Amino acid sequence: MSMATTESAKEVSENPMRRVQLEKVVVHICIGSNWERLQNAVKLLESLTGRKPVLRRAKRTIKEFGISRGSPISCMVTLRGKDAEDFLRRALEAVGFKLKESSFDKFGNFSFGIKEHLDIPGTKYDPKIGIFGMDIIVSLERPGYRVKRRRYRKSEIGKKALITKEEAIQFVKEKFGVEVV
Repeated sequence: MSMATTESAKEVSENPMRRVQLEKVVVHICIGSNWERLQNAVKLLESLTGRKPVLRRAKRTIKEFGISRGSPISCMVTLRGKDAEDFLRRALEAVGFKLKESSFDKFGNFSFGIKEHLDIPGTKYDPKIGIFGMDIIVSLERPGYRVKRRRYRKSEIGKKALITKEEAIQFVKEKFGVEVV
C-alpha cells in the first residue's frame, strides 16, 4: 500500500463523514411498444421488489421500433435502505459477484444488467409472465449529500466529498465481496 492510500484509509476510518454508503438501487425493465409485455414486467418487478413500479414514457418517436412519443415503454422501481441492500445482494449473486471495471463511472456509481430474471435466487418461472432482462443502477454517496438535494439553502458538494471510481470499487469489494474484472 502506498502512503497516500494508507492516509486516506485512515481518514475514512476516523471521520464518519468520509464513509461511502448505498444511496439507492434502481431496477429498470424496458419493453417497447408491447402493452401486454409491459404489464407482465410490472407484475414481475412488483413480485421481485415488493414495490409498485412506475411506468416510463418515450421521449421521442422511433418509427422503426413502432414507438411513438409519450407512449409507455418501460417500468422501474427505486429501492432505498435495507430493501436496496437486500435486492442488490440477490442481483449480484445473479451475475456471480463479478462486475466489469467499465461498469463504474467517475463519480462512483455503477450499473449492470441481468439477462434473465430467473438468474436471481428465489425466483421461479411463471409462464403467464415470461422471461425478462433488467438493468440495475446503483448510486453511492457519503453522509452530507443531503445538502445538495434539500429544498432550503441548497448548496454544492465539495470535491473532497465526491466519491471516486476507486473508492466505489473498494466499497463494493468490502461490503458485497464483489470481484471487479
